[in-house]
Amino acid sequence: PYFKVTIEGLEHVPERGAAIVAGNHLSFIDSFVLALCLPRPLFYLGKSDYWESARTRWLVAGAGVVPVYRDGGDKGEGSLRAGVRLLERGQLLGIYPEGTRSPDGRLYRGKTGPVRMALEAGVPIVPFGIIGSDVAMPQDRKVIRRAPITLRFGRPIDLSRYHDRRTDPLVLRSATDELMYEIMLLSGQEYVDEYASHVKSGAVDLSEELGADGQDADGSRRGDVDPDASAG
Repeated sequence: PYFKVTIEGLEHVPERGAAIVAGNHLSFIDSFVLALCLPRPLFYLGKSDYWESARTRWLVAGAGVVPVYRDGGDKGEGSLRAGVRLLERGQLLGIYPEGTRSPDGRLYRGKTGPVRMALEAGVPIVPFGIIGSDVAMPQDRKVIRRAPITLRFGRPIDLSRYHDRRTDPLVLRSATDELMYEIMLLSGQEYVDEYASHVKSGAVDLSEELGADGQDADGSRRGDVDPDASAG
Protein backbone atom coordinates (compact mmCIF):
# COMPACT_ATOMS: atom_id res chain seq x y z
CA PRO A 1 0.00 0.00 0.00
CA TYR A 2 1.05 3.60 -0.58
CA PHE A 3 0.78 4.35 3.13
CA LYS A 4 0.11 2.24 6.19
CA VAL A 5 -3.07 2.64 8.19
CA THR A 6 -3.17 1.26 11.72
CA ILE A 7 -6.74 0.52 12.85
CA GLU A 8 -7.76 0.35 16.49
CA GLY A 9 -11.17 -0.50 17.95
CA LEU A 10 -12.75 -1.73 14.73
CA GLU A 11 -14.89 -4.08 16.82
CA HIS A 12 -16.90 -1.04 17.95
CA VAL A 13 -18.30 -0.53 14.44
CA PRO A 14 -21.47 -2.66 14.10
CA GLU A 15 -21.25 -5.39 11.47
CA ARG A 16 -24.87 -4.79 10.50
CA GLY A 17 -27.61 -2.29 11.16
CA ALA A 18 -27.64 1.48 11.05
CA ALA A 19 -25.14 3.70 12.85
CA ILE A 20 -23.38 7.02 12.46
CA VAL A 21 -19.59 7.09 12.36
CA ALA A 22 -18.46 10.58 13.44
CA GLY A 23 -14.98 11.96 13.92
CA ASN A 24 -12.39 14.65 13.34
CA HIS A 25 -11.49 15.97 9.91
CA LEU A 26 -7.88 16.82 9.04
CA SER A 27 -7.42 16.09 5.34
CA PHE A 28 -9.20 15.55 2.04
CA ILE A 29 -8.27 11.87 2.19
CA ASP A 30 -10.05 11.23 5.51
CA SER A 31 -13.26 10.04 3.85
CA PHE A 32 -11.41 7.59 1.61
CA VAL A 33 -9.23 6.22 4.41
CA LEU A 34 -12.30 5.69 6.61
CA ALA A 35 -14.30 3.97 3.89
CA LEU A 36 -11.43 1.69 2.85
CA CYS A 37 -10.81 0.58 6.45
CA LEU A 38 -14.37 -0.54 7.16
CA PRO A 39 -15.62 -4.04 6.31
CA ARG A 40 -19.00 -2.72 5.12
CA PRO A 41 -20.18 0.12 2.85
CA LEU A 42 -20.01 3.63 4.28
CA PHE A 43 -22.04 6.52 2.91
CA TYR A 44 -21.54 10.28 3.13
CA LEU A 45 -23.72 13.24 2.28
CA GLY A 46 -22.60 15.74 -0.37
CA LYS A 47 -24.12 18.70 -2.14
CA SER A 48 -25.83 17.83 -5.41
CA ASP A 49 -23.54 20.25 -7.28
CA TYR A 50 -20.88 17.53 -7.31
CA TRP A 51 -23.02 15.48 -9.72
CA GLU A 52 -23.32 18.37 -12.18
CA SER A 53 -19.62 18.25 -13.01
CA ALA A 54 -18.08 15.37 -14.95
CA ARG A 55 -14.80 16.12 -13.18
CA THR A 56 -16.16 15.38 -9.70
CA ARG A 57 -19.09 13.03 -10.42
CA TRP A 58 -16.96 9.88 -10.68
CA LEU A 59 -14.97 10.76 -7.57
CA VAL A 60 -17.89 11.35 -5.20
CA ALA A 61 -19.91 8.45 -6.57
CA GLY A 62 -16.99 6.08 -6.04
CA ALA A 63 -16.55 7.37 -2.49
CA GLY A 64 -20.13 6.53 -1.50
CA VAL A 65 -21.34 10.12 -1.43
CA VAL A 66 -25.12 10.56 -1.63
CA PRO A 67 -26.36 13.82 -3.21
CA VAL A 68 -28.32 16.26 -1.08
CA TYR A 69 -30.75 18.51 -2.93
CA ARG A 70 -31.35 21.76 -1.10
CA ASP A 71 -35.00 22.63 -0.60
CA GLY A 72 -35.42 26.36 -0.60
CA GLY A 73 -31.69 26.77 -0.03
CA ASP A 74 -31.81 25.11 3.41
CA LYS A 75 -28.97 22.65 3.07
CA GLY A 76 -29.02 21.80 6.80
CA GLU A 77 -32.56 20.44 6.84
CA GLY A 78 -32.09 18.75 3.48
CA SER A 79 -29.03 16.95 4.78
CA LEU A 80 -30.81 15.96 7.96
CA ARG A 81 -33.65 14.32 6.04
CA ALA A 82 -31.26 12.59 3.62
CA GLY A 83 -29.18 11.25 6.49
CA VAL A 84 -32.19 9.92 8.38
CA ARG A 85 -33.43 8.16 5.23
CA LEU A 86 -30.08 6.39 4.84
CA LEU A 87 -30.11 5.33 8.48
CA GLU A 88 -33.68 4.07 8.25
CA ARG A 89 -32.46 1.75 5.47
CA GLY A 90 -29.90 0.26 7.86
CA GLN A 91 -26.85 1.97 6.36
CA LEU A 92 -23.64 3.27 7.92
CA LEU A 93 -23.32 7.06 7.65
CA GLY A 94 -20.03 8.94 7.96
CA ILE A 95 -20.02 12.57 9.06
CA TYR A 96 -17.70 15.22 10.52
CA PRO A 97 -19.30 17.18 13.37
CA GLU A 98 -16.88 20.10 12.91
CA GLY A 99 -18.54 20.76 9.54
CA THR A 100 -15.23 21.39 7.75
CA ARG A 101 -11.57 20.42 7.86
CA SER A 102 -9.60 21.75 10.81
CA PRO A 103 -7.67 24.86 9.77
CA ASP A 104 -4.74 24.18 12.12
CA GLY A 105 -4.86 20.57 13.33
CA ARG A 106 -6.89 21.31 16.47
CA LEU A 107 -10.37 19.91 17.19
CA TYR A 108 -13.16 22.47 16.98
CA ARG A 109 -16.67 22.74 18.39
CA GLY A 110 -19.09 20.22 16.93
CA LYS A 111 -22.32 21.05 15.17
CA THR A 112 -25.36 19.12 16.29
CA GLY A 113 -26.22 17.45 12.96
CA PRO A 114 -24.94 13.95 13.85
CA VAL A 115 -26.81 13.97 17.17
CA ARG A 116 -30.02 15.20 15.53
CA MET A 117 -29.82 12.42 12.94
CA ALA A 118 -29.05 9.76 15.54
CA LEU A 119 -32.00 10.79 17.71
CA GLU A 120 -34.41 10.98 14.78
CA ALA A 121 -33.39 7.57 13.45
CA GLY A 122 -32.81 5.94 16.85
CA VAL A 123 -29.25 4.80 16.10
CA PRO A 124 -25.91 4.94 17.99
CA ILE A 125 -22.94 7.13 17.11
CA VAL A 126 -19.51 5.51 16.84
CA PRO A 127 -16.84 8.16 17.50
CA PHE A 128 -13.49 7.97 15.74
CA GLY A 129 -10.21 9.82 15.70
CA ILE A 130 -7.90 9.94 12.70
CA ILE A 131 -4.23 10.81 13.21
CA GLY A 132 -1.61 11.57 10.58
CA SER A 133 -3.83 12.13 7.53
CA ASP A 134 -2.85 15.82 7.53
CA VAL A 135 0.78 14.72 7.22
CA ALA A 136 -0.01 12.25 4.44
CA MET A 137 -1.89 14.96 2.56
CA PRO A 138 -1.71 18.50 3.95
CA GLN A 139 -4.38 20.95 2.84
CA ASP A 140 -1.90 22.84 0.66
CA ARG A 141 -0.77 19.71 -1.23
CA LYS A 142 -2.29 17.73 -4.08
CA VAL A 143 0.01 14.72 -3.79
CA ILE A 144 -0.28 12.08 -1.07
CA ARG A 145 2.88 11.46 0.95
CA ARG A 146 4.03 8.12 2.31
CA ALA A 147 3.11 8.67 5.96
CA PRO A 148 1.54 6.45 8.62
CA ILE A 149 -2.07 7.03 9.59
CA THR A 150 -3.86 5.80 12.70
CA LEU A 151 -7.63 5.35 12.80
CA ARG A 152 -9.18 4.79 16.23
CA PHE A 153 -12.81 3.87 16.89
CA GLY A 154 -14.44 4.31 20.29
CA ARG A 155 -17.37 2.62 21.97
CA PRO A 156 -20.77 3.47 20.44
CA ILE A 157 -22.61 6.31 22.15
CA ASP A 158 -26.20 5.41 23.00
CA LEU A 159 -28.39 8.51 22.91
CA SER A 160 -31.70 6.76 23.55
CA ARG A 161 -31.98 8.44 26.95
CA TYR A 162 -32.45 11.74 25.12
CA HIS A 163 -35.15 10.56 22.71
CA ASP A 164 -38.08 12.26 24.46
CA ARG A 165 -36.14 15.55 24.48
CA ARG A 166 -34.61 15.26 21.02
CA THR A 167 -35.70 18.77 19.99
CA ASP A 168 -34.40 20.46 23.15
CA PRO A 169 -31.46 22.71 22.13
CA LEU A 170 -29.74 22.16 25.48
CA VAL A 171 -29.95 18.39 25.07
CA LEU A 172 -28.60 18.58 21.53
CA ARG A 173 -25.67 20.71 22.65
CA SER A 174 -24.92 18.51 25.68
CA ALA A 175 -24.95 15.31 23.60
CA THR A 176 -22.79 16.93 20.92
CA ASP A 177 -20.24 18.06 23.51
CA GLU A 178 -20.19 14.48 24.83
CA LEU A 179 -19.43 13.23 21.31
CA MET A 180 -16.68 15.80 20.77
CA TYR A 181 -15.06 14.85 24.09
CA GLU A 182 -14.83 11.23 22.95
CA ILE A 183 -13.38 12.30 19.59
CA MET A 184 -10.81 14.44 21.41
CA LEU A 185 -9.69 11.46 23.49
CA LEU A 186 -9.38 9.27 20.40
CA SER A 187 -7.54 11.83 18.25
CA GLY A 188 -5.38 13.37 20.96
CA GLN A 189 -6.10 16.84 19.59
CA GLU A 190 -6.29 20.09 21.50
CA TYR A 191 -9.93 21.17 21.75
CA VAL A 192 -11.11 24.68 20.82
CA ASP A 193 -14.60 25.76 21.88
CA GLU A 194 -15.24 27.65 18.67
CA TYR A 195 -16.58 26.71 15.23
CA ALA A 196 -13.87 25.95 12.67
CA SER A 197 -15.89 27.71 9.98
CA HIS A 198 -15.75 30.93 11.99
CA VAL A 199 -12.00 30.67 12.34
CA LYS A 200 -11.63 30.14 8.59
CA SER A 201 -13.90 33.03 7.64
CA GLY A 202 -12.93 35.34 10.48
CA ALA A 203 -16.59 36.21 10.98
CA VAL A 204 -19.71 34.84 12.64
CA ASP A 205 -22.40 33.53 10.30
CA LEU A 206 -25.71 34.45 11.92
CA SER A 207 -27.51 31.68 10.04
CA GLU A 208 -25.51 29.22 12.16
CA GLU A 209 -26.20 31.05 15.41
CA LEU A 210 -29.98 31.37 15.06
CA GLY A 211 -32.56 28.63 14.96
CA ALA A 212 -35.47 28.48 12.57
CA ASP A 213 -37.55 30.43 15.08
CA GLY A 214 -34.97 33.22 15.23
CA GLN A 215 -33.89 32.43 18.77
CA ASP A 216 -30.46 31.39 19.96
CA ALA A 217 -31.02 27.66 19.56
CA ASP A 218 -27.33 26.64 19.80
CA GLY A 219 -28.24 23.12 18.86
CA SER A 220 -31.02 23.27 16.29
CA ARG A 221 -29.74 25.98 13.99
CA ARG A 222 -29.59 25.79 10.24
CA GLY A 223 -26.27 24.72 8.82
CA ASP A 224 -25.56 22.22 11.59
CA VAL A 225 -25.42 19.46 9.00
CA ASP A 226 -22.93 20.49 6.35
CA PRO A 227 -23.07 18.32 3.24
CA ASP A 228 -20.00 20.02 1.79
CA ALA A 229 -17.90 18.71 4.65
CA SER A 230 -19.33 15.21 4.58
CA ALA A 231 -17.63 14.47 1.30
CA GLY A 232 -14.27 15.66 2.55
